[in-house]
Amino acid sequence: MTRVHFENRSGIGLLTLDSPETPNSLSSDFLGEIRQAVESLPALDVLIITGVGKSFVAGANIKEMEALNPQEAKEFSRRGHEVFTAIENLPCPVIAMVNGFALGGGCELMLACDLRVASSRAKFGQPEVGLGIIPGFGGTQRLTLAVGPAKAKELIYTGRIIKAEEALAIGLISQIAEPEELEAAALTLAQEIQKNSAAAVGQAKRAMAQGLAEGFEAGLAAEVERFAECFEHGDQKEGMTAFLEKRKPAFGGK
Repeated sequence: MTRVHFENRSGIGLLTLDSPETPNSLSSDFLGEIRQAVESLPALDVLIITGVGKSFVAGANIKEMEALNPQEAKEFSRRGHEVFTAIENLPCPVIAMVNGFALGGGCELMLACDLRVASSRAKFGQPEVGLGIIPGFGGTQRLTLAVGPAKAKELIYTGRIIKAEEALAIGLISQIAEPEELEAAALTLAQEIQKNSAAAVGQAKRAMAQGLAEGFEAGLAAEVERFAECFEHGDQKEGMTAFLEKRKPAFGGK
């Protein structure tokens, strides 16, 4: 029985992690299922990732990790990196719809997404040091990019769990919604993105990713290239013509 479900809602994809008995903890097998699902996605305008039950993802599977030797631990970490990098590198924007606990590997999965919308009941943290380890699925790097070095060090060194209000205040998430309104909030955000040129949104994502990975000057150079490439796509002509004609553009997709 699959633990990863996909639904295409007219160009907005919904990828749901469904292993509530664990609760959604990331074992090697589960990571493999997520990677397979991500690699099988059709072309989308936006992807939303969420979980079933009380957890977005409660963390990595501690029962599996407890018995690992150093070489096996290295492979486990690399597997998480590969899956989350695949999510991060998707051409479309990815929204984490955080329905509950996003701890350890769950926080790291969320950080691999472009945008994060969370339930008011959600909780976040990187509590790995309390287990004698460090974040191993990208948390030491992506959390620093998301909230800055000082706050990232505070959260990782203390292992402190924070609530949604604090997560919003430090920039870890971008929106809070009541649990019953969470899906609507995530879909509204996705639809706001979808109404624009998918080609242009994708180019913006590429430029920002390059700047984050390679530094400010490289990001500026990437912006010049991605800006110019927009003029090779029909959406540029349509968008500007529609603006001048005072009508809504009819973008042609990717």
